[in-house]
Amino acid sequence: MSMSFKPLDPNYQEKVRSSFSRQKFMDFIGAELVEIKPGYCEIHLPYKKELSQQHGFFHAGIIGTVADNSGGYASFSLMPKDSSILTVEYKLNLIAPGDGELLIARGQVIKSGRTLTICRTEVFVVKNGVEKLCATSLTTLMALVGKSDKSE
Repeated sequence: MSMSFKPLDPNYQEKVRSSFSRQKFMDFIGAELVEIKPGYCEIHLPYKKELSQQHGFFHAGIIGTVADNSGGYASFSLMPKDSSILTVEYKLNLIAPGDGELLIARGQVIKSGRTLTICRTEVFVVKNGVEKLCATSLTTLMALVGKSDKSE
């Protein structure tokens, strides 16, 4: 399901990339912002053992992290220039083990409102070149208009 959205900030890509680059945790785990379009965000995360649980799969907390960020930045792409964003709530369904060499999180806005935005994210694990759905999430995000996203 593809929806068409118009960003409120014509420089939305720069705004999103700048915000992502300030997320030290994303840098720490090795996540990469691969694609940003109005209402859509894709993040990739290569496997490393430090991100795994006891069976060697990607840890559920890491899967939830990339799901939250992908949905968050899909939402942020539609928000005004002078805004920031916070996750209000998210639900994560783990469908299959994160057994592979790469996670791909694809966040898509479902409904963009003045204050709240709802996103759906699918997280895939890639093993031997094959993508397999490992998690889905539904996220509610809040726009903080008039609040810069930049650190102070």
